[in-house]
Amino acid sequence: MSGTTDTKLTTSDGFTEAERAAMKQRAEELRAERGGRKKADNLQAALDAIAAMPDPDRQIAERVHAVVTRVAPDLLAKTWYGMPAYADGKDVVCFFQSADKFDARYATLGFNDAARLDDGDMWATSYAIVAWTDVVEARVEELVSAAVA
Repeated sequence: MSGTTDTKLTTSDGFTEAERAAMKQRAEELRAERGGRKKADNLQAALDAIAAMPDPDRQIAERVHAVVTRVAPDLLAKTWYGMPAYADGKDVVCFFQSADKFDARYATLGFNDAARLDDGDMWATSYAIVAWTDVVEARVEELVSAAVA
């Protein structure tokens, strides 16, 4: 089924076309990083990724970006698998994944191992966002603050 643009169909290797495209984007990001891409270039790449998203994903991603840069100004914006992400200089702490990217029902704010969200023996590392509200903004602020504490 290779060659189709349907994100639900898989190629012969078991990955969807969208997953294969994300892996190619990540490989390009790694090549650019090895080539000495500057912080400003990384920020612009993240902003370009956000701008390319369809509404409402773009609107949510813009708000996530605003919160992360305000609450955790030391995190550096970049792209990760073609999506906006925020790193502590070495590791991606959090990232946004648009619903449209993988034909999902909702956009996702995710946190990696570098985030300090530990809470007992089990805790969430991924959050669905379907609309931006004051309550969502407050929760994202809380999560990002905890992630970098």
